[in-house]
Amino acid sequence: MDSPFPIPLNAIRAIEIVARRGALAPAAEELGVTPGAVSQHIRRAEERLGLELFERTPQGLRPTPALKAVLPQLAAGFSSLADALACLRGSNEDVLVGTIGSGFAPYSGVGRVVPGSLLALGRPDVACAIRYGPGSGRGVRAEPLGGLTFQPVCAPPVARRLRAPADLARVPVIRDLTTMLSWDAWWQAAGIAPPRTQGPTFGDPALAFDAAISEQGVLMAVDLMSADAVSDGRLVRPFHLPVATGVQYFLAVQETKRETRKVRLFRDWLRREVPDSMQGYVEQVRRRNEADQ
Repeated sequence: MDSPFPIPLNAIRAIEIVARRGALAPAAEELGVTPGAVSQHIRRAEERLGLELFERTPQGLRPTPALKAVLPQLAAGFSSLADALACLRGSNEDVLVGTIGSGFAPYSGVGRVVPGSLLALGRPDVACAIRYGPGSGRGVRAEPLGGLTFQPVCAPPVARRLRAPADLARVPVIRDLTTMLSWDAWWQAAGIAPPRTQGPTFGDPALAFDAAISEQGVLMAVDLMSADAVSDGRLVRPFHLPVATGVQYFLAVQETKRETRKVRLFRDWLRREVPDSMQGYVEQVRRRNEADQ
């Protein structure tokens, strides 16, 4: 009787990861082998099946139509295997493994629970992710968390040097190399031409956020992320000029994964925590407005 698996399971896994990520390196990392070994898996699988699985392009490996047609089944199959193994070894319902970019770390409620390492959502041990973007994605269920508006923030001593947006030319402006926020969009909303600015540069949004708190300059930040720091006085919004974006934070779960009780609990906690954080900022603004009257 012919085997229903003419290709080794590790090779099938490698094919699924490369098709999803578009490169050999992510598959090698997940499988604990070298990129060369992943390449050999693919080559031998193509020989045994008698067809090409990937198109080799300048942008990376792209699945052929034949492979693309079965990818949902492969992803669902590996998700089912991961669930089965978790049941066999007794999954710990008290531990939730999630992945998050460090840009969400300054948000105090979530920063205490989720590590800042950015892991692949497709990993069997990763239950969910918090991502900043448009929310759409193939094979992903995404629930909006908020964060549609952004504006400059800084520590109170820096804010005392600012009376109008043009004054940003006279103070350090913190640059976050990873940000999706647009200073140009904010300058346009402020109604002025972008002035020449300078200041420290960071490749980690959490470090950029800390720099703003430590009086190193003015940072462009999502209102949701700066709400706690504004509420407790570590940061202020010197111009009170928020700009809306087409992106926000989302809780993302891979469609092929079974939604567990701990993911549902985490979602419920986020629904409570995020509005509470924003409410603190709203209350702070209300008190300030009353004092100004």
